[in-house]
Amino acid sequence: ILDNSELINSLRQNPLCRALRVDKVTLAGLEATLQLYRDPGQALESIPTLRMLGNTPESLGKRCEELAAELTGLGIGSSIVESEGRVGGGTYPGVKLPGFALALDGPHGAEVLAMHLRNGDPPVIARIVDKRVFIDFRTVLPGQENDLVRRVREAFSNERFDS
Repeated sequence: ILDNSELINSLRQNPLCRALRVDKVTLAGLEATLQLYRDPGQALESIPTLRMLGNTPESLGKRCEELAAELTGLGIGSSIVESEGRVGGGTYPGVKLPGFALALDGPHGAEVLAMHLRNGDPPVIARIVDKRVFIDFRTVLPGQENDLVRRVREAFSNERFDS
């Protein structure tokens, strides 16, 4: 549409033009985001999704090991498994990210344990693979480990009382 005044005028007449018009708040948000991207280090630190995408499998494995050891100390068995995350749809539909996940076996099955994890505060979203609950460490931000340990402990306690 660039430099085509006839097409631009036609678009201005469309009722969606008003509904889809970009306002000052949207432009301010876009500007702030683009400013972050001018400094890649700052962007990696400030944008959680970029931080998750930038984690190396080695750092994820180390964090996973630390959490597994803490859970073992609480009497909760877990294991560390290699995991393959996905960037998602949109512009990267097939991109795979190697990493690690914490695998948990719930006393009453993976579905029950996953439900208890989801229904707590904060909710923990996990996936079920081969009847085990996997918590992908790429999605656990640094500083969230204490909440995660607390939530896993609560979920296991809830499972004991549900039977």
